[in-house]
Amino acid sequence: MARFFGEVGYGSPVETPSGSGVWIDSITEVSYYGDVIRNTRKMESGEGLNDDITVGNSISIVADEYAIKHFFEMKYVRWEGVLWTITNVEVRAPRLILSLGSVYNGPTP
Repeated sequence: MARFFGEVGYGSPVETPSGSGVWIDSITEVSYYGDVIRNTRKMESGEGLNDDITVGNSISIVADEYAIKHFFEMKYVRWEGVLWTITNVEVRAPRLILSLGSVYNGPTP
């Protein structure tokens, strides 16, 4: 197993501007230690000229109280210099198992 240290991005919905009815994710990053417990990749034919890279990685992080209470707000993991979308979170206290998918292209802090 490879070791992991990186940021997890959490998205909290915020109405911007207030009273507009338009909600965006306000992103907060928190650093965690853990292990890469699955390390795979897959090429998928996309709509463009180049294939899309999707990973099937799973990262087990040592969760703090904030992670346990807000796991449903997790958006991405910064791993190997790239932001990867979190597709699934499995709670196994005191750890969370994060399944990764495609490159994350959403908001960042």
